[in-house]
Amino acid sequence: MRRVFRENGLSIAVLTAFLVIWFGGQTVAGWNTYNSERRLDGQQEFSFGQYLTSAHFGEATFENWESEFLQMGMYVALTVKLVQRGSAESKSPDEPAPQDEDPAKHQHDPHAPWPVRRGGAWLAVYQHSLSLVLLTLFAASLVLHAATGSRVFNAEQELASSSDRVSTWSYFFRAQFWFESLQNWQSEFLAVGAIVILTIFLRQYGSPESKPVHAPHSHTGA
Repeated sequence: MRRVFRENGLSIAVLTAFLVIWFGGQTVAGWNTYNSERRLDGQQEFSFGQYLTSAHFGEATFENWESEFLQMGMYVALTVKLVQRGSAESKSPDEPAPQDEDPAKHQHDPHAPWPVRRGGAWLAVYQHSLSLVLLTLFAASLVLHAATGSRVFNAEQELASSSDRVSTWSYFFRAQFWFESLQNWQSEFLAVGAIVILTIFLRQYGSPESKPVHAPHSHTGA
């Protein structure tokens, strides 16, 4: 068990933090907030189980997941061709990177992942699989954000005795949807830009996300 935690401590810590903050923090706080709003409107309160299937919970969740997957997917795709001299988050502009080596040359490596050994279409997909999966998760979260957001909007219109209703598709074209999305997207790219630029000049001893403390500012890559 100690070996499992030693070799997987980073993913365990990050996923534990995610579950505690999302399910134990956001969800409970959102449930109480939603019920407060329903009490003010003279509506019956939701149980915790009902809240987990509500559009209020779904919109709050998918609106944030959407921006996170966009950030990581675009960052992976952009770093294929673009570099930043001196950044720990970039490939070197002067030296070949191991990530650019032709994977077909390792087809007969017994320790290579099976798509590399299989070659052909399997390799063609696998060598772009990280960005493909991240951007697919972004697209799925975007659709789910629109689906739950339209339900929230329709519920608000019904409460206001308004006949204005929207479908998931038509909600895509409302300023409200893009306001909800873009306010998160801009912050994600700001965060990426910050770490790309700050790692040129700043260091964190022991972190693989930083250059060695003694490395000159012009050194690129961790």
